[in-house]
Amino acid sequence: MMTIGTHMSIAGGILQAAENVVKMGADTMQIFSRNPRGSGYRVYDKEEIEKFQALRRENGFGPLLAHAPYTLNLASGTEKTYEFACMVIREDVERMDKLGIENIVFHPGSHTGIGAEAGIRNIIAGLDMALTGKENIMVLLETMSGKGTEIGVSFEELKKIRDGVEHPEQIGICLDTCHVFAAGYDIVNDLDGVLDEFDRILGIDLLRAIHLNDSMMPFGSHKDRHAVTGSGEIGMDALLRVLDHPLLSGLPFYLETPLDDQGHKEEISRIREALAQKRNLSGGGKD
Repeated sequence: MMTIGTHMSIAGGILQAAENVVKMGADTMQIFSRNPRGSGYRVYDKEEIEKFQALRRENGFGPLLAHAPYTLNLASGTEKTYEFACMVIREDVERMDKLGIENIVFHPGSHTGIGAEAGIRNIIAGLDMALTGKENIMVLLETMSGKGTEIGVSFEELKKIRDGVEHPEQIGICLDTCHVFAAGYDIVNDLDGVLDEFDRILGIDLLRAIHLNDSMMPFGSHKDRHAVTGSGEIGMDALLRVLDHPLLSGLPFYLETPLDDQGHKEEISRIREALAQKRNLSGGGKD
């Protein structure tokens, strides 16, 4: 059974977001852990949390994913920026863990001139301040497109981060199809080769979530521009192979495409139908 959802607004609260997931025919969701371009966050009361958890159970939701704000840059060499990032990741790991969210993903950051090695050391130090090793939540490093001075453009950089932290058992990976395609990993023509490389460097068991995004920009562009599924440079056939790959099909998939809730409902329906048709043609029986 494919687990798929989209990034959901929590403007009306986490319970309303989950109710909207059910309405759109999804079975998981991604939310921002706080304002994506600021520092504020919503405090949920006990009643809303209890209703949210009950709705999750009743509807068989798969693992949920929180996304840390874009303003977080743990690789920064600027003191004020770095201190803010350390505060946010520490607070949001604790807050999302208490909400029962299974995973929280963040962009490793941009070193902005201090060099990748120094940026990686900063990321490691920030994660060590955020994690005690007693959390239920997993912190996921996201694969990045490599624009500017971004860290996380290669599997090797992600491995350096994970290998350096005090609690590597708390660190997993979120693979973004748009980002790896833009970074130069050819998931269109050589998905098996990309996954073999991931397994050799990181270990496929560390892969906990997939951001299922098409790309507006061409292969190896190092530009992060998401397209509606099937309308971009990756294309529907390649994305269906990602969804149906035996190493990936059991993972939760999250859409971050530029659509509203109705558009995402139609997108999910279209993906489910296309995947079912692919499996029928190949003689597969999964749904």
